[in-house]
This record gives sequence, C-alpha cells and structure tokens, in this order.
Amino acid sequence: MTNFRDKKVAILGWGVDTQDVTPWLEKQGAKITVLDEGRGDKFGQLDKFDVLVRSPGVYRYRKEIVEAEKAGVVVTSKIKIFFDICPAKIIGVTGTKGKGTTATLIYEILKAAGKKVYLGGNIGEEIFDKLDKLDEFAWIILELSSFQLIDLEKSPHIAVVLMTTSEHQDWHKDEKEYVDAKKRLVEYQRCSDFAIVNKDYPNSVEIGKAAGGKVIWISKGDVTRLRQGYGEARGIKLRGEHNLENIAAAMAVAKIVGVPEVRAVGVVREFRGLEHRLEEVGMVNGITFYNDSFSTTPETAIAAIKAFSEPEILILGGSSKKADFTELGRVISETKNVKVVIVIGVEGPKIAKEIRGIRVIGGGAEMEKIVEMAYNNATKGDIVLLSPACASFDMFKNYKDRGEQFKKAVGELEKSGSSGGSGK
Repeated sequence: MTNFRDKKVAILGWGVDTQDVTPWLEKQGAKITVLDEGRGDKFGQLDKFDVLVRSPGVYRYRKEIVEAEKAGVVVTSKIKIFFDICPAKIIGVTGTKGKGTTATLIYEILKAAGKKVYLGGNIGEEIFDKLDKLDEFAWIILELSSFQLIDLEKSPHIAVVLMTTSEHQDWHKDEKEYVDAKKRLVEYQRCSDFAIVNKDYPNSVEIGKAAGGKVIWISKGDVTRLRQGYGEARGIKLRGEHNLENIAAAMAVAKIVGVPEVRAVGVVREFRGLEHRLEEVGMVNGITFYNDSFSTTPETAIAAIKAFSEPEILILGGSSKKADFTELGRVISETKNVKVVIVIGVEGPKIAKEIRGIRVIGGGAEMEKIVEMAYNNATKGDIVLLSPACASFDMFKNYKDRGEQFKKAVGELEKSGSSGGSGK
C-alpha cells in the first residue's frame, strides 16, 4: 500500500519502529491515531479505521486485528510500507543469532568499497529519514526479526538467512510459525534475486528451500578456507565459531555486489563486533570479562560458551521466554573449561536443574554483587562471561540495561583493583 491520503490510520504500539514511520505517514496526508497499550489505550473498534500500522511487538494475529482485517481494514507495518516504496536495492538479514553483527559487517564492507549504502531495520538509523537519499544505485541493509517478517509480502534482492533455531516462543504460536515468518524473507523473490543461507541448521535449510531466487549455501567452513587463502584474515578479531558463519554470509554478499574479495577480507579482519555481543569489556588482575547480554536464548548462550577455550565463569538466567534449557545444560555439563555457573533471575533455578558435575551458585539480584561473585570464583587467565540465555525484564529494563550494568560493575572492579579472586 502506498496511498495514505485522507486514510484513517491507527498506529498500534508506540515504539521506535512506529515513531519512525508516523511522521512520514502524516506528510502523506494520513489521519493518525496512536493506540499504545503501555499507556492504557485499548485495541477496540479497530474496524473504524482504514489502515492499521502494527508495531513489531504487537502480535500480528491477535483477535482484534484479525477481526478488523475481515471487516476490510488494511493491516500493514513500517517494514511492509518501506518495501513498497523503497527505490534502492534491499539486503535483508534474519536469523536467530548474528543478525546485527552480520548486517553491520555487510554495511562496513560495502561502505569501504565506496558503495552508497545505509543500515536500518532493528539496527542503524531510522530508514524513513533516508528515503530522499535513496535511488536505484543505493543499497540499504535491513536487520529483520520474525516480528517484522511475519506478514511481509515482498522479499529483498539479497536475503541472508543465518543460524535459525527457535526463538520468541512467548510471542509466536509455535516454532513452525516462527520459521514460517522467516520464510517470508525469501519466498517472494524473483529468479534474479539471491538467498544466502546457512546450511548447518535444519530450520535455515527449510527456509532456503522456499526461496524464489538463486540460493547460495554457506557455512563456517567457508571462512576456514578463506583464512588459508589470505594470510591477513588470520587476524580476525571476532570471537566465536558462530561468527565465522556470519563472516561467510557477509563475504557472500560482497561477492554478489561486486566488492573485491581482498577488500572485503580487510574489513573483516578489523571488525570487532557490536556492543552487548561477546563484547570484551575489561580485565581485572588477569581475569577478562565479556558482555553477551544480547544473548536471550539457550542457542545463543551455547554459541558464546563455545567461543572460548579459556576456563569460564558463566552468568546465566533472567526472565522467561518459555525456553527449553535441556541442551544448554548438557553442553555446560560436558564442556571441560566451564568452572562455575552463576544463575540469576526467574529462570536461574530452571537452568541449574539441567547442569551436572559443575558448581552452580545463586547470584542474587544486584549486578554489582553478581560480578563480584564471578570475580571471586575466578583466577588469572579465566573468562567471566555474561551470556544469559534469557530475557532481562525480571531484573532489568532490557538487555541493554543488563549489559550496561554489567559493564559498570566491571568498571568499578577495575577502578578498585579489587584483591578478590584467588589468582591475584
């Protein structure tokens, strides 16, 4: 849908996404009503509107929205509108883990190659502000979640499907709905489009099989071969095997766009990743602290744990997303370099029940005390890793707040030169 003049438009949920598109809709002559349940508004009588613009956090198939749609109301979103009007070539990136890292790495590679490129979606700047700068020669990279993809009806020129396991089971009806939402990224492609798909995960493969464009299968082994071919790539700064998969995806995009491989490798070599994603935040008396607060699923925590060979003190737990921690517990129990696990939040006891043969400690409710406890159980050469495997809302505002509090607590340790810990 592109014509909003004189249309009665309800904005469902007043978040970052809708705050971006609303000024644009007003300029198109739409008559805007904002409904936000967080401030007490009700989603009643939605059939009196012509258009509903759904925030990603609002479930697409909730009863009120479905009933309005049956009455003839158009249901759309910021991303759907953007796909309808964007003149630039779109690169869409999705997956359970690595979306932000991969989207940013692609952006840095294209920017270094002199391309006219922008970054948006769940990361980067507001995309509707960039519309007047976009043309057929520009590229825009969008990091896209299942919340945004669930009713998408157009696919990008280049779709990137990373590791896809299961996620957001507190929002989606089931895992099938989650995977089907991801399929939207590829299933409307034309034969001239491309889908870059991680072949190491069954759900990713299922999504790739739905692609209408040319499918390019990638895996972390592609980067192993890359390292053998380019000596300078051996200095890759991103930690973790899962990041090799992200690099492989970014390199595949670079090849399609026409960026020389040697230039792309140079960018990869210097790229350090994003805040709250395996972010090294400090070292105190030989103990290194890593902030992976963005990890909100068991699968992402497993990937973080496997990123290190050094002895690890783990901090796990948080609010519920109805996750199954069986596999996480098995991996921790069988990982020889895990020394101690500190569990926090509502899900902490549930995680603890799945761990065998490793010391598990309750961490309490204050991040300063949690970090101090981790420090006092570590020795020189150890890693303290915050990779919660859970949402954050029981103890923190969001994952960013959790990560910032972790970094602040580590900073206080650095300042004090604490004599805690047994290896000082």
